[in-house]
Amino acid sequence: MRKIIHIDMDAFFASVEQKDHKDLRGKPVIVGGDPHGRGVVAACSYEARAFGIHSAMSCAKAHQLCPQAVFIRPRKDRYAEVSREIMMIFHAYTDLVEPLSLDEAFLDITSNTCNQPSATLLAEQIRSEIKTSTGLSASAGVSYNKFLAKVASDQNKPDGLTVITPNQARSFLMQLPIRKFFGVGKVTEQKMLRRGIRHGKDLLRFSREELVAYFGKNGSFFYDIVRGIDNRPVQAHRTRKSIGTETTLHTDILEWQQVLELTVQLAEKVGSTLQRKKTAGKTLTLKLRYNDFTTITRSRSSQVGFFSTSDIYPLLQPLLQTTEAGQRKIRLVGLTVSNLFDPQTLPICRQLMLPFIQELSPPGKITEHSEHF
Repeated sequence: MRKIIHIDMDAFFASVEQKDHKDLRGKPVIVGGDPHGRGVVAACSYEARAFGIHSAMSCAKAHQLCPQAVFIRPRKDRYAEVSREIMMIFHAYTDLVEPLSLDEAFLDITSNTCNQPSATLLAEQIRSEIKTSTGLSASAGVSYNKFLAKVASDQNKPDGLTVITPNQARSFLMQLPIRKFFGVGKVTEQKMLRRGIRHGKDLLRFSREELVAYFGKNGSFFYDIVRGIDNRPVQAHRTRKSIGTETTLHTDILEWQQVLELTVQLAEKVGSTLQRKKTAGKTLTLKLRYNDFTTITRSRSSQVGFFSTSDIYPLLQPLLQTTEAGQRKIRLVGLTVSNLFDPQTLPICRQLMLPFIQELSPPGKITEHSEHF
């Protein structure tokens, strides 16, 4: 049986700021945008959470809830630096580390460098080492699969450890609120509540076929996890699925030309990233959020692929024409290339000299033709 640990740093971005700036300790700290602008909360300290503030909330709303909060602009390079230090600690125990983000990861320590059979003791040791090395606290969940380990890490935050053994799994899952289940967002939660599914014990009443009928392919996943079944391995090397960028505007824009110019700017960023990372993608997606917060996406695929900004440009106007840009005010624009692949895996196209070229060309001149097959 596998032994999985899920480590989740506590209020990571805000905690890094409080660690680096002693005057912020004990204060409600919000990492995000301008409280008087259009930004959102990227992270907040536990002192700020006491006021009902949470990530993805508008900074303006957060300021209303807690006027005395200290707003900090994100320092992504600093967070990445601390994250690398934490990941190095993980890799000292096992090669099977699957980062989910800068501040959390799964570790499969079934086999580990310490030859320690107790996953609980290892989790405590790792948390202690993180504290000593970075001055930050982490919460951990320990169980026999990824789903239970991740749920467990959220049970005793901050700076806590929760262990769910195989014998404890059933009773734990029966009492678990449905919103705590992996894959259950706000929309799915409402669908479940309408069917009387409030806890794991309610979900257990439905057959696999019924759940698939109600929730599509996720229904089969829900059927398994409520029974403590999750065979997903810890993947040490995760493949990046997309490259994109988006921007929330300080003021809503209506003019078509302004929206187009903004998509061009985003295309330059995405194209530059594709070339820097030496990758390409098959699908281009435009994302717009209107001023009433309605969000829409429009996508186009290319068999050849998107390798750079010049490949993206031709599709910007056609994509925009399928939206209400120019008719409705827009507050957010995003652009993403997905279905990534390695350009080096494509067949090499060579210029071929056809046998009859010299006969058809004037003496002393050879006309070259190239074809991509």
